[in-house]
Amino acid sequence: MDHLLIAVFGVKDHLTTAQEGARAVLIFAYGFVLLRLIGPRVFGRWSAVDYVITIMVGSALARAMTGSAPLVGTMVAAAVMAVLHLALAYSVAHSPALARLLEGKEVTLIQDGKIDHQARKRELISGADLKEGLRQHGIDGEPHVDNVKKLVLEPSGKFSVIKVDPCRKSPA
Repeated sequence: MDHLLIAVFGVKDHLTTAQEGARAVLIFAYGFVLLRLIGPRVFGRWSAVDYVITIMVGSALARAMTGSAPLVGTMVAAAVMAVLHLALAYSVAHSPALARLLEGKEVTLIQDGKIDHQARKRELISGADLKEGLRQHGIDGEPHVDNVKKLVLEPSGKFSVIKVDPCRKSPA
């Protein structure tokens, strides 16, 4: 059996083109299975932990695919990282304190049409970034910030905007 596996997948640093191709197919399927096991969280809401795990798993699997790292050992390491990710995700989902520690917390940058420039600067958000975020939510920059009830910088780094209800807006 070992001879068959070596013939198909090769040995570290001694791979033929066909063996690299076979490793690519195996690593693709293995990576896909790992992502399915981790669940939709990794696709929907990226936190710093999600980025780190994804980069580490991708890097490890890429090294195994090209033969610069042992195939089986690297696959085991990627599985361990996926399990750690799941354990962290479970822990964060059940512990608000741990969630704040690992994922951060949201920061309000605009409240009732007023920009909190101190919070913006503390979070290293430039004026241009804030304007871009407003435009992405249909607000044409700072001159129209009075149309924003609340703008929040989420732990993921994305902006969430709650617009003023035009029916409740008082006439000028």
